[in-house]
Amino acid sequence: MQPQDQSIAVIVVAAGSGTRAGGLPKQYRSIGRRPILARSLGAFMALPAIGRIVCVIDPAFEAEYRTAIDGLADDPRLTEPVAGGATRQASVLAGLEALAPFAPDLVLIHDAARPFVAPVAIARLIDRLAAVPAALLAHPVVDTLKHADADGRVIGTRARDGLWAAETPQGFRFAALLDAHRRAAAEGRTDFTDDAAVAEWAGLPVAVVAGEPGNLKITSLADLEAADRRLRMEEFLALGDVRVGTGYDVHRFTDGDAVVLGNVRIPHEAKLEGHSDADVALHALTDAILGVLGEGDIGTHFPPSDMRWRGADSAVFLAEAARRVAARGGVIAHADISIIAEAPKIGPHREAMRARIAAILGIGVDRVGVKATTNEALGFIGRREGIAAIATATVRLPFPT
Repeated sequence: MQPQDQSIAVIVVAAGSGTRAGGLPKQYRSIGRRPILARSLGAFMALPAIGRIVCVIDPAFEAEYRTAIDGLADDPRLTEPVAGGATRQASVLAGLEALAPFAPDLVLIHDAARPFVAPVAIARLIDRLAAVPAALLAHPVVDTLKHADADGRVIGTRARDGLWAAETPQGFRFAALLDAHRRAAAEGRTDFTDDAAVAEWAGLPVAVVAGEPGNLKITSLADLEAADRRLRMEEFLALGDVRVGTGYDVHRFTDGDAVVLGNVRIPHEAKLEGHSDADVALHALTDAILGVLGEGDIGTHFPPSDMRWRGADSAVFLAEAARRVAARGGVIAHADISIIAEAPKIGPHREAMRARIAAILGIGVDRVGVKATTNEALGFIGRREGIAAIATATVRLPFPT
């Protein structure tokens, strides 16, 4: 029977406290704006051959678990979590017992704190299990190994020939590993540091499979910070097509008692005339973003001739421009608006505008600038006949393939 014809289950061990990383258990911390646990699960969910996935967790952190798997919970292969034990070994046994009623042919055991495991390496591990009852991803030791005493003095050098550093996932024929874990528990053996060691103790042949570079385990705060920097740099390089767009809009005053600027209603002796709510700030910014994408202007997508947009909230227009950026795989890096008006005063409302614009775009407030100036009593703005706005948008897009 070939591995692709077998039922394959995965146990992701996420029951540890992760105290060396400080604060919240590391598997629930985010790197590159995504929880570590979600990244680890995603590697297995990318493989159609995987039929069932169970996480072993500390029930005290079930709320954090639910938050971490948001967006993944709809995958029917992900079962309800299992409560872990006092040791990693006990947690794995709990996961195996939860899978026992389903009797999968193969089981892969993975540490949640290894979020960079590559699906291609997982596939190699599964293929190897066609010929052996147990196998693990590993990489050969390349550094010179020193043996030191309790005081840190070197007392010997160890040969590194034939030495491999174990990784996860580790793969097994399910029935054999369950039996080995049950026997170890019955005999009071709780000192095994990985599942390959349990299999070795039970007399199962274990093979090593070369992993992929970068399958690092996050254990300390320094590891966490390094992983976050790595992902942010990868994202930065992936979105290397940096574009800047500009937009301009103007609306005249008409009878009314308030103007809408930056999605904020400001009491005034007049209102701005327009087919929608006449928010010159959002109109200018919408045009700037659409210009970055080369997708026309606000009139192209929301023509004044369409009565659907009569009196519309201009946040709808800006949100659509942001959606188009996301659909292209891009991000809005910065938005900046200059409002030109003699009145009303913008300063008291500036922070509310920034907050509303940031919320509409789905970016941080620190990425939104709102400025205001007068026209020194010159021209139609100086005569208080209307308000104008100029906007600039910076967008990062993936390079075309």
